[in-house]
Amino acid sequence: MLAVLGSSRKKGNTAYMVDRIMDGVNHVAINLADHQILPIDDKRHTVDGFSLVDDDYEKILPQLLDSDIIIFATPLYWYGMSGHMKTFFDRWSQYLRDERFDLKGELSKKKAYVVVTGGANAPITALPLIQQFQYIFDFVDMKFEDYIIARGVKPEEVSQDQLALQKAQYWNNEFKKLS
Repeated sequence: MLAVLGSSRKKGNTAYMVDRIMDGVNHVAINLADHQILPIDDKRHTVDGFSLVDDDYEKILPQLLDSDIIIFATPLYWYGMSGHMKTFFDRWSQYLRDERFDLKGELSKKKAYVVVTGGANAPITALPLIQQFQYIFDFVDMKFEDYIIARGVKPEEVSQDQLALQKAQYWNNEFKKLS
């Protein structure tokens, strides 16, 4: 099981929720802010294709490929995913064309869960982001299992969102059965 955190805040609401969900569950957590993941120069329609990028992405990729269940967790930034998470997904364009990997084939075997943390109106304002995740997962034939939208702006403010915490506990119980 893998948790991919897209927050730039180490002990923020996104980490708080992932900690609750993964408590006692055998998993690997990757905080994207701890890695150098560079944007790509989009060359998918050129003869030579994408150039290799010298960064940490290929250190993370094996963990993604080795996990059956992946939790993507991001704060809601300007009604979308964080820049760290967006760059992470943008790189899929490169690796979907990289002959060393069968990224789409491997992703199609995985189950995805999404955690979004945001302000007081997050349950409504985050819905377009949930839909964006659905489109991303549909594109690679990945099964989108479930999502949590948690309210919180200041660190650990999500600890007051009882509905989100109840769902986090439910996920935790289910994941413990699997690990």
